[in-house]
Amino acid sequence: MTADPLSAAKLDLKQVIAMGVGAMIGGGIFAVLGLAMEQAGHAAPVAFALGGIIAWLTGLSYAALGLRFRSDGGSFTYLEHAFRHPNIAGLGGWLLLVGYVGTLGLYSYTFGAYGSALLGGQHMQSMHHLLESFVLLLFLGINLAGVRETGTAELLIVIAKVSILALFAAIGFTALQRDHLVPFFDQGLTGVVMGAALIFVAYEGFELIPNAVNEMEDPEHNLRRGILISIAITALIYMLVSLVAVGNLTPEEVRRYGEYALAEAARPFLGQAGFVLIGIAALFSTSSAINATLFGTARLATEMAREKELPHVFSLRRRTDNIPWASLLIITAVTLFFVNVADLTVISSFASSTFLLIFFAINLSAWRLRDRLALRPLWPVLAMLFSAASWLALMVWLWRKDPESLVWLGAFYAAVFVAELAFSQRRLIFRPRR
Repeated sequence: MTADPLSAAKLDLKQVIAMGVGAMIGGGIFAVLGLAMEQAGHAAPVAFALGGIIAWLTGLSYAALGLRFRSDGGSFTYLEHAFRHPNIAGLGGWLLLVGYVGTLGLYSYTFGAYGSALLGGQHMQSMHHLLESFVLLLFLGINLAGVRETGTAELLIVIAKVSILALFAAIGFTALQRDHLVPFFDQGLTGVVMGAALIFVAYEGFELIPNAVNEMEDPEHNLRRGILISIAITALIYMLVSLVAVGNLTPEEVRRYGEYALAEAARPFLGQAGFVLIGIAALFSTSSAINATLFGTARLATEMAREKELPHVFSLRRRTDNIPWASLLIITAVTLFFVNVADLTVISSFASSTFLLIFFAINLSAWRLRDRLALRPLWPVLAMLFSAASWLALMVWLWRKDPESLVWLGAFYAAVFVAELAFSQRRLIFRPRR
C-alpha cells in the first residue's frame, strides 16, 4: 500500500515542534539575557520561567482557537470571530504587524551586536549599525528571490541551535561559581517580574504554529502538543542557559557586555572558543529568524491589505511568482529606520509590550468564545491576568527607569490607532466620498 503523497508533504509532530522552538529561540535569548540578569539579578532563571508560564497558558488558547477556526490568518482571524466591532480585529492586526517589525529589529540588532563583537576593532558601534542593516537587506533580497525554508531544513537548523545552547548549559553547569548565585533574589520579587516583562519577546514565535494548522498531520493531536512541547523545551533551555550565565558573570560584567553577555558567559569555562561558538550560534539563529519572520510578516501585511485593513500598496505581488514585493520593501524600510535609531531597551520593551497586549487579546478572545472551544475557561483567565500584570509592570518600570522609551511606546501605539482609523475599510479619517 503506497503512502498518500499529500499526507507525506504534511508537517509531522517533530517538525511542528521545531517550528515553535525555532521561532522562539530565534535570537531573543542572545540579546535579552543581559537585560534579564540586570533586572532579576541571580533569579533570572525564575524570570524566564514566569515568561514560560504566561506563554504556556496562552498556548492553550492558541491551540483551541487554531483547531476551531483553522485559518492561515491566525491571531487576526481569531479577533475577527471574538469581537463584533470590526475595528478591534483591525487594531489587533496592526499591533501584530508592528510587533513583528519589533522582533525583526531585535533580531537584526542582535546580529549586529554579536557580529561586531566577533570582529572586534575600534569602531564597534559603526560596525554594529552596518551589520544590522546588512542582514536586513540580505534577507530582503533572499525573500524577493523567493527562497524559503522547508520543514526539514528548519528542523536541522533548530537541532544545531539547540545543540550549541545545550552544550553551553551542560559544560557551564559544572563550572558554576556558587557565590554568584547568593542571595538568589538579590533584586527582589519585583525585579523578577520586571525581568520577565522586559524579556517576554523571547517567547514570541509559538503563535505562528496555528497558522500552519492546514499543513500538519493529525492537527487534532499535533497542534496542541506541538505548541505546549515547544514552549516547555524553550523555557527549559532559557532557564538552564540563564542559570549558567548568572553563575559565571558578575553584575559588573553583565552591565559591561550587555547585549552579548551570553557569549562572554562562555569564556570562563570554554575560553575564546566558547565566545566564538556562542557568537556564531547567535548569527546563525538570528539570520534564520529574520528570514522566517520577514517571510511571514510580508504575507500578513498582504492579507490585511486584501481585507482592506492596510493601504492597497501592501497587496501588490509580482505576477511571475506571487512574491509580495511591496510589503517586503516597506517592512524592511521601517525596520531599518527603527533598529538604527532605537537602543536595545526600546526595541525589547516595544516588542515585549506589543506581544503581551496581543496575547492578552487572544486569551480574551478564547474566553469570549469559550462555549465554542474545547478549553476550560480558567486557563485564558489566568493567562489574561498574568499578561496584564506583566504589561503593567513593564509600563511602571519604563516610567521610573526609562521614560524616553515609554514615550517611544506611546508614539508607536498612537500611530497604530491612527493608522486603523485612517486606512482600514472602516476608517473614520480619510473616508472616500460616496
